[in-house]
Amino acid sequence: MPIFDLLNSQGSFEPEEVAKLGQVFEDVLQTLGLVDRKDAMTAMVAKKLFELAEAGVREPVRLKALTVQAFNLTPPREQA
Repeated sequence: MPIFDLLNSQGSFEPEEVAKLGQVFEDVLQTLGLVDRKDAMTAMVAKKLFELAEAGVREPVRLKALTVQAFNLTPPREQA
């Protein structure tokens, strides 16, 4: 899975953190409707989640929200 390869190769996360980040990754993929683990978009999600976690965002709900937000392709609605 892309997230575990990325997290384990960096060596900056404890095993418990890797497990939590893996779960957040799965939640994000489900939210975005991504099922193909070999899809380039899946790798992009893994990289974004990793970047956020490396920057210090470790709380799962916030990490998920920020990662999903980064891939929200819906154009913003105009305000009246």
